[in-house]
Amino acid sequence: MAAGIGTILTYAVGVAISPMSIIAVILMLFSARARVNGLMLLGGWLVALTVLFALAYGLADAADAATDTTASETVSWGKVGVGVVLLLLAARQWRSRPAPGDAPVMPKWMAGIDSFSPGKAFALGLIAVAAPKNLLLTLSAGTALAQVGVSTSEAVVSLIVFLIVASTTIAGPVLYQRVGGGRAKSTLDALKDWLTAHNAAVMTVLLLVIGAKLIGDGLPGLGG
Repeated sequence: MAAGIGTILTYAVGVAISPMSIIAVILMLFSARARVNGLMLLGGWLVALTVLFALAYGLADAADAATDTTASETVSWGKVGVGVVLLLLAARQWRSRPAPGDAPVMPKWMAGIDSFSPGKAFALGLIAVAAPKNLLLTLSAGTALAQVGVSTSEAVVSLIVFLIVASTTIAGPVLYQRVGGGRAKSTLDALKDWLTAHNAAVMTVLLLVIGAKLIGDGLPGLGG
C-alpha cells in the first residue's frame, strides 16, 4: 500500500498547488451564495479528479502496465513527455509574468463569480481540474499507479489519498470559512492577494520541480 500512496503523492501536491483555483474558491466564499457554491465547486473538483484518475488507471491497468514491457515503456515515455510539457509551461508562465510594478491580470470570468449559480460553481470545479497542469498530473498519477502493480483495494486507497491531498487547498478555505468566524474573511483575503501577486513565481517553480521529477522518473523505464 505504501508503494501506491508514495507513487501518487507528488502528483497530488502538484494538483493542490493551483493558485487560480484557490483564488476562485475564496472569491466564491464571499459571494451571495457562498455556502452552497463553495460546496458545489468542491464537488465538481472531486468528481473531475475521480473520473480522470480512474480512467487513466483503468486504461493503463488493462494494458498490463505493471508487467508488459511495451505498456510499461509507454507509461515511462508518457512521464517524460508530460515532464517536458510542464517545463515548457514553466517557461511560458515565467515569460508571461507581469512587469515589475504592474498589477497581475486576472481572468475575466472571475469578475462574475458573485452571480454564479450552483450549477456554474460545479462546472467551475470541473473546468479547474481540466486546466493543463491539473489534467496532466491527474492522468499521470493514474497511469503511474498502474505501473506499480498494486491490488484493486490498494488502488482505491491510493485514489482516496490522492483526492484528499489534491483537494486540501480547495476544501481548506471552504471549511475555514465555516469555522473561522470573523477572522476568516481577512485571512482568506490576505491569502488571495498573496496568490494573485505571486502566481507566476509559484507556478513556475512548481512546474519546473514536478517536470524535472517526472522526466527523472520516466527515463529509467526506457529501453532496457
